[in-house]
Amino acid sequence: MELFSIETILAFISASVVLSFAPGPDNIFVLTQSAIRGWKIGILTTLGLCSGLIAHTVLVSLGVAVIFQTSQLAFQGLKIIGACYLVFLAYRAIKSESIDFKDSDKPSKSFYLTGVVMNLTNPKVAIFFLVFLPQFVNIDSGRVPAQMFLLGLIFILCALCVFSFIAYLSSFLKPLLSKSPALVKRLNVFAAFVYVALALNLLFISG
Repeated sequence: MELFSIETILAFISASVVLSFAPGPDNIFVLTQSAIRGWKIGILTTLGLCSGLIAHTVLVSLGVAVIFQTSQLAFQGLKIIGACYLVFLAYRAIKSESIDFKDSDKPSKSFYLTGVVMNLTNPKVAIFFLVFLPQFVNIDSGRVPAQMFLLGLIFILCALCVFSFIAYLSSFLKPLLSKSPALVKRLNVFAAFVYVALALNLLFISG
């Protein structure tokens, strides 16, 4: 018996693409980094974020993410860590010095690691996967963990494509920003505001 029908796969891909485009800390971070530093840094950040998604997929497939749904202490603890990291990113954006645009697109593993940490410290991602993926699971075909893992990988591929697209388009802003340090500062302030808002949302609004 096949795991998924074509209709289910198409519906899942469509939903994944729409959700990947929805404004959130991940794609906003990719957008700002690409606009300031170029598409290479945006892609590197995207790879880090998607690596974090792989970890969430494995956890959800194994059922470990249920801990965050049933243990308020574990969930709140990870939320605090995630919020603190977003505030740290906001602080770093505000305090960032003027950028040397000649070397700003030089790849660095720090951007990849930042993407990984951003994703791993957001428990909402694990809970989202735990709620979202089962909607497309075919119970009758069995092998539920395998289905969850496969769906997670498909979602990651969709996110990788969408975020890479965002990175590429955002990179066209770099020539404009390189001629206007004041505009870069405003973009960093905007990014910092968004990070703080997301941190507050993570702490006080999400369940």
